[in-house]
Amino acid sequence: MIRIATEKDIPAMLGIYAPYVENTTYSFEYVPPTTEQFTKRFQKYTAQCPWLVWEEDGQVLGYAYGSLPFERAAYAWCAEVSIYLAPQAQGRGIGRQLYAAVEEILWRQGYRIIYALITSENTASLAFHEKVGYTYCADFPGCGIKFGRSLGVIWMEKRSNSVELPTSPPVSWRFIVENDRKLADILASFTLF
Repeated sequence: MIRIATEKDIPAMLGIYAPYVENTTYSFEYVPPTTEQFTKRFQKYTAQCPWLVWEEDGQVLGYAYGSLPFERAAYAWCAEVSIYLAPQAQGRGIGRQLYAAVEEILWRQGYRIIYALITSENTASLAFHEKVGYTYCADFPGCGIKFGRSLGVIWMEKRSNSVELPTSPPVSWRFIVENDRKLADILASFTLF
């Protein structure tokens, strides 16, 4: 049910994402991106990080992806993860499996910290992240305004178990997926392959 996202999935993923923009404070965008804008975002993020979808009976019900939260070289070992689910996918464990698959790829790429940025009033997401092992990192109260309300953002993080300092920056997710047979076995349990 989990597989690598392709550009053919963009209309379905945008269909899932648009209501988050239009109806919630969970995204700080005011207007949903166009198909062209979303495609450029997809291409930019997938140049380095994984983007996965959950599919059932040919229908994409959710997606999760990694991205790079910082540009400076010293931050090269930091990643960010995001997830969006269709209403019928919520509460079924799909988010947990998508997150686990994206995280597994990011760890194997060489990332040492994965961040999640969550609107402070999104208590369900905060609870979800805590359940899957994220810890509170920082609080930015009132840093955004949407729907005439002042909104805060909570940064949560999950750190790798590695104690050694890395000697090279993270590799592309494509290299990991194509060359790590142990990863293929692990992700097979998520039905990625």
